[in-house]
Amino acid sequence: MQVDFYHLTLAPLDRLLPVIADRVMTGGGRLLVVSSDADQRASLDRSLWMIPPDGFLPHAQAGEGDDPAQPILIAGEIRAANGARHVALADGQWRDEALDFDRVFHFFDGERIAEARAAWRSLADREGVERRYWKQNGQGRWEQAA
Repeated sequence: MQVDFYHLTLAPLDRLLPVIADRVMTGGGRLLVVSSDADQRASLDRSLWMIPPDGFLPHAQAGEGDDPAQPILIAGEIRAANGARHVALADGQWRDEALDFDRVFHFFDGERIAEARAAWRSLADREGVERRYWKQNGQGRWEQAA
C-alpha cells in the first residue's frame, strides 16, 4: 500500500484535492475524503462542483445521498460506504485506519507538520507500506522529495 504525504505550502487543498480525485476516478477508482471539520467538508464539497472548470466531479457528503453509488464520498470518519480503496485525509490528522486502504493521500499544512512527521516516522518500519513525500517547488509544481 502507498501513503503519499502532501505538504501544502503554496496551493490550497481545495485546488489540489479535485486534481487527485479526478486522477483516482480516471483510473477507475473511488475516493473517500475524510475531515473531522464540517466547515472543511462543506468547502471541499463546493470545490468538487467547480473544479475542473469544464465540469464537476460526481460526489456527495456522507449521509446526504446514495453513499454506495458515490465515486467520491466526503465524510467525517473513515468508513468507505462507497467502497473506496483510496482515502484522502484532508484535515491533516493521521488515522491508522487509513492503512486498510490501497492508497492514502495525507494532506497537511505548516500547522500540522509535527504530526505529519510523527506519522511518517511511525510508518517507516511497517511492512508493505511505501511512503512518498511531495512538496511544491518555486513554480508551484509538485515534486517527490522522499
